[in-house]
Amino acid sequence: MRVMAGLPAADWKAVPDLARAAEEMGFDGIQTSELAHDPFGPLALATLATDKIDLGTSIAVAFPRSPMIVAGQAWDLQANSGGRFQLGIGTQVKGHNERRFSVPWTAPVSRLREYVQALRAIWRTWEHGEPLNFVGEHYQFTLMTPEFSPPANGLPPVPVTVAAVGPDMMRMAGRVCDGARLHGFCTRRYIENVCMERINEGLGQSGRGRESFEISGGGFVATGADDAAVREQMDWARYRVAFYGSTRTYWPVFEQHDLIELGAKLHRKSKAGEWDTMAAEVSDDVVRLFAAVGRYDEIAAAIEERFGNAVDSLRFDIPPESERGQFAELLQDIKRIPTRFEGFAAAA
Repeated sequence: MRVMAGLPAADWKAVPDLARAAEEMGFDGIQTSELAHDPFGPLALATLATDKIDLGTSIAVAFPRSPMIVAGQAWDLQANSGGRFQLGIGTQVKGHNERRFSVPWTAPVSRLREYVQALRAIWRTWEHGEPLNFVGEHYQFTLMTPEFSPPANGLPPVPVTVAAVGPDMMRMAGRVCDGARLHGFCTRRYIENVCMERINEGLGQSGRGRESFEISGGGFVATGADDAAVREQMDWARYRVAFYGSTRTYWPVFEQHDLIELGAKLHRKSKAGEWDTMAAEVSDDVVRLFAAVGRYDEIAAAIEERFGNAVDSLRFDIPPESERGQFAELLQDIKRIPTRFEGFAAAA
């Protein structure tokens, strides 16, 4: 199993030291997310501070950015890292696209599919000199002159993975992309019965095998050096389950475990504004459906039981300095967990 470190995006001065620490500890990759800060800038700093660890966005919001802009950012990160960059993108929801980013909302699955296809068309033009002639329903790219073309880098194409929540997006990920980033509000049963069925349909349509397709996430991990730290992390996961479970869009996960009544209770509390008491409705047993739970000396076995043979990579925050030696040993135990994923395809 691959283990990724979350890289904070707010404090750029801290990035080089944190990136080097993640590489020295044995993390497989460093990832940034797009919340309150841009996800690409810190990765450029991490690129210069490291030599072998993978670098990626998990995720960058796609539609507010032209595929041409993202193609250039990804190309430069790939070239300057020696082929270590992986691009994770997602759609965000309609309200954020229209009201936070002021971009029009169109059919997200077909638009994101074209987005990925457009990225690859642009990269082929830059690497192989193919004429740029991508004409789709949502995007058209037909102009590329030598002045605006970076030189070929001779590196493998950038793997593109997408955030996949709905069944159509999961199917599209399997058909077009290099991986799927599953939502944290997942249980093992939901991954096996719903997510994998849709992803495998897409892989079958593309004629590709599961071994070149990476599945990330799909749950939470509640761990720490001692029982008190684990309890704190369990309470964090408990609130996340309550928060997402209060929205009916996520109830198909609850349906797999006959927990619709819990979902309805959480929904009523959200409508009443009772956010501070919502988490108390989620029992420890329910938390354990969504999370692998245990101290550092226990968690590898719990991760294998919860995620093994279903998920290929997980993400952790870089621990405090006082715990890094102990955590490095844990990383090796987690990395020994077998997965279906063997590596990204060498050609797009």
